[in-house]
Amino acid sequence: MDRRMFIRTVAGSAVLSSMARAEWSLPKFLQDEDETICRHKFELAVSLELQKKPIGDAIVEIGKSFLGTPYLAHGIEAPGDEHLVVNMRGLDCVSFYENSLVLARCVKMNAMTFDDYKKQLTLIRYRTGVINGYPSRLHYTSDYFYEDAKKGIWKEMTRELGGEPFVKVINFMSTHAESYLQLKEHPEFIPIIKQQEEEITKREKFYIPKEKVAVLVDKLQNGDIIGTTTNIEGIDTSHTGILIWQDKQLHFMHAPLAGGKVEISDKPLPEYLGRNKGQTGIMVVRPLEPA
Repeated sequence: MDRRMFIRTVAGSAVLSSMARAEWSLPKFLQDEDETICRHKFELAVSLELQKKPIGDAIVEIGKSFLGTPYLAHGIEAPGDEHLVVNMRGLDCVSFYENSLVLARCVKMNAMTFDDYKKQLTLIRYRTGVINGYPSRLHYTSDYFYEDAKKGIWKEMTRELGGEPFVKVINFMSTHAESYLQLKEHPEFIPIIKQQEEEITKREKFYIPKEKVAVLVDKLQNGDIIGTTTNIEGIDTSHTGILIWQDKQLHFMHAPLAGGKVEISDKPLPEYLGRNKGQTGIMVVRPLEPA
């Protein structure tokens, strides 16, 4: 129940963990399907000449190509040793922006093979860009934003945009370890996760309260990635997605809750946030052109 799945109940999580195990009994044709989807995304990018566009616009166009993709909880969870899981057939809020960002980076780098895609996905998904067990995966949005800013993937914009200090104890995973497949199978990971949570808690963080978002929308750009901060105890954000300008209004492109599909919010971002009582504001990062 990290940023990808915290809204699940413990019982629901156990059921979905079983489903994840069943899914992974048929890996070969699913991997082939993901490679095919990846190739089609690159072909689309070439046809739209996305290599010539700013990285934010490329992210938005690739994100739009995922519209209608079904929401899938636990889509990258798998039993056994930690390894890179690719799943473009179903997306949650994080894997949606991950895929849009990674594909756009590959296009801008003119590195458009499935292996190139997997290298970039590993780089952004794991703490040092290297897989070293389950704790090496980035699990909390603010930690994800912080670590990938250090890699030059994006720039943290929240404070620069007028953000206020975000002070909160982060401990959801370590206090709900029974809800995580990997923590249930490897309890020795729990102290490592707890140490990471303590570091995140101590780190200086910022957020923009949702009632102040409307006055700064003109400072937000196509392709900016946001996390929506939450009043739920122990976790930093409840949702993530990509900002998109359309019809002179700033909207939110995201993979909504279970049962939904990737969509663009029907209301502009300030109104979207306003009608979600559990969301308190936003954290913002701005993707950088890859070297």
